[in-house]
Amino acid sequence: MHKRLSIGLIGDRDDSVPAHQAIPLALDQAGNELSIVTVYEWVPTDEIVDGSRVSGFDGLWCVPASPYRNMAGALLAIRHAREAAVPFLGTCGGFQHAVIEYARNVLGWADADHAETAPEAKRSVISLLECALVEATEKVRLFPGSRLAAIYRASETTEGYRCRYGLNTEFRSALLGGPMRAAADDPSGEVRAIELDGHPFFVATLFQPERAALRGESVPLASAFLKSCAG
Repeated sequence: MHKRLSIGLIGDRDDSVPAHQAIPLALDQAGNELSIVTVYEWVPTDEIVDGSRVSGFDGLWCVPASPYRNMAGALLAIRHAREAAVPFLGTCGGFQHAVIEYARNVLGWADADHAETAPEAKRSVISLLECALVEATEKVRLFPGSRLAAIYRASETTEGYRCRYGLNTEFRSALLGGPMRAAADDPSGEVRAIELDGHPFFVATLFQPERAALRGESVPLASAFLKSCAG
């Protein structure tokens, strides 16, 4: 008998976004490989006013294409995943907002913000990248001992991006010195993925691994995410 999983896709669906085209393909492909029936639901951020909207899912994937219509809704979903030990995957915008949620609700930085939506913020934990990564592809170095390195069974990978914002290096040490830690960087040392220790599965990448599904390739991170959701 195939196991059945329900996955919440946190974000504002736009079928013109390549990542939004790719994510269902990645989940279907991973489900087929694992003999898991995967049912996914797009959850618009403006529908999330408390944890109840996302509490029924086996896993949550915070998807690209931010700014979201309701940043607070995305942060509520991420907080629910973190506190309720629900498997969580964040890609691109999901990475950015996982950083903000952690900064606000774990470190207590109520003023932590995103430079794209709050350009005057004094504590922009997500800031403009020195070099924009819009439809760019680059090497990613996976840290030894990280969950990502174990998933990819490699020390590096090549991934695609569509973003202009990433982790503000000014806050790296304070943000990633506890259970939240860096899991990958680029050749210049800029953080490209994070993981949360002590959680069944909490991984966020600035890159968009789901794009491999558009080329008919498997997505190791999607498979690992579904495995964790299956328990």
